[in-house]
Amino acid sequence: MSRAFIFPGQGSQAVGMASGLAQDHAAARAVFAEVDEALGQNLSRLMFEGPAEELTLTANAQPALMAASLAVLRVLEAERGLDLARDVAYVAGHSLGEYSALAAAGSLSLRDAARLLRLRGEAMQRAVPVGSGAMAALLGLDVAAATEVAAEARRGEAGTSDVCDVANDNGAGQVVVSGHRAAVERAVALAQGRGAKRAVMLNVSAPFHCVLMAPAAEAMREALATVSLRPAAVPVMANVLAAPLREPAAIRDALVAQVTGTVRWRECVAAMAAAGVDAFYEIGTGKVLSGLVKRIAAGASATPVGTSGDVAAFTI
Repeated sequence: MSRAFIFPGQGSQAVGMASGLAQDHAAARAVFAEVDEALGQNLSRLMFEGPAEELTLTANAQPALMAASLAVLRVLEAERGLDLARDVAYVAGHSLGEYSALAAAGSLSLRDAARLLRLRGEAMQRAVPVGSGAMAALLGLDVAAATEVAAEARRGEAGTSDVCDVANDNGAGQVVVSGHRAAVERAVALAQGRGAKRAVMLNVSAPFHCVLMAPAAEAMREALATVSLRPAAVPVMANVLAAPLREPAAIRDALVAQVTGTVRWRECVAAMAAAGVDAFYEIGTGKVLSGLVKRIAAGASATPVGTSGDVAAFTI
């Protein structure tokens, strides 16, 4: 068996996330205490008790999801004998989950990952005035068709040009576009006429992974320049490259590019499967990535590991 650990992105958060893990495992409690201290905020209480509208804020959801993932990982190491470098061939994360993957692989410290994700969330929220950007899921179109729709949607009235970029290629006919609200609304209308099964606007606070996020990318470039990155203990499949990275300089560049670039999740999973991975484990909250893996990598298993019961069932 060849394993990959994959780490969820924004949207998987939920009130009560990882609360049972914290009750049952000292290693998990230590992760939450360290993240709380790093941020100067009782983030763990927000995770466990809510309110949901505060947890959902980008600046909270991003470090919270990372903390939940790393808590699971530390419990696996402490209680199930996991040695990541020995037992896992690749790690990868969807968008913010890439920071979780890097922390898991020892490239980023837990504290630095928490602080960077807090900054990343705040910078993304500031980059575009509220209401002027949007994202939409185009279901039933492949990435080539969605790219054509996005290109046509950029053209506004009287020759104006708006932003509409492919933000996520999630696989299984699920592509997300992002940009100016008017252009994204045009993309939804166009997709419905191009054979999409559904095309729906998403309830998000900002248009992530498009060129409108350039100010946030610059903020991350400055922040990452001040952080110590170490070589990853296992290859990290980078979102924007769909290729494995281990060296700090390349990792830093990929994290900056990721803010405005496409999350190439379909290609990331396919590349790991082509390299021999036949067992994917979604480490943290939710089951979204497990569902996508099953549609992308036929024959590979995909198992969520996020609760004490999941941890007890995990075997090396």
